[in-house]
Amino acid sequence: MSEPAVGSAEPAPLVRARDLFKIYREGPVETVALRGASLELPRRVVTSLVGPSGSGKSTLIAILAGLSLPSAGQVLFDGEDLTRLDEAGRARLRARRIGLVLQRGNLVPFLTAVENVELALRLAGERRPRRRATELLVEQGLGDRLHHLPRRLSGGEAQRVAVAVALANQPDLLLADELTGELDSATADRVMGVIQESGRQRGLTVLLVTHNQEIAARAEHRLGVADGAVVAP
Repeated sequence: MSEPAVGSAEPAPLVRARDLFKIYREGPVETVALRGASLELPRRVVTSLVGPSGSGKSTLIAILAGLSLPSAGQVLFDGEDLTRLDEAGRARLRARRIGLVLQRGNLVPFLTAVENVELALRLAGERRPRRRATELLVEQGLGDRLHHLPRRLSGGEAQRVAVAVALANQPDLLLADELTGELDSATADRVMGVIQESGRQRGLTVLLVTHNQEIAARAEHRLGVADGAVVAP
C-alpha cells in the first residue's frame, strides 16, 4: 500500500474516480449509465453511496471493482490506473485487494456456509482454509450456522456469510452493492453493524451502495448518485 507523501496532513484516498462515463449500446440505441461521475474513497472509512434504482450505482460498483471498464474516465486504485490494466491485470488486483458483496448470487448454493468461505480462502492461497473460514464466520456471529446450505439461512445470515467470503482475501477495499436491499430494517441494521465492525477491525476502506437512507446515514462519509453523476447527499 502506498504511503502518504511526507508532510501531507492525511493519506491520499485509496480510490479516486474521475469523470466516468459508461454508455451501453444495443443496435442503434444508446443508454448512458454514468455521466461524468467522480468520487474519492478515504482510507479506512465507510462511505455510503445512495440513490434510486437505475441511477448508475451498480454500474459504478462494477467499474470500481474492475469488472467493467468505463467508456471514458479514470479510476485510480492506490495510484494505479485500473483503466490501463487488461482483464487479467484487473482480476489479479481484485483477487489481492478487493472484496465484493452483491445483493444476491454470492454464495455457491450446494456448498455450506463454511465451505463457501473455505473455497474463497483456497483461491486466496490460505494454507488452513477450514480453520480460518470457521474464524471468519464466528466473527460474523454465525458459529452455529457453519454447516447450513444457503437455502437454510435467513437473508441476513446469507449476507453475513457473503461478507465473510469477501473478507477471505484480506482486502483493502470492500465494495457492497445493495446487500441490505431485501432485508427488514432490523436485519439490515445488523448487517450494517457487521460491516462497520469488520472495517474497524481490519482498517478497511468500504463503499456501501444502497437506496436505504437510514443505512446510508450510518456511514462516516456520505455520497449520493443521481442520473449517473455523484452528488452531495
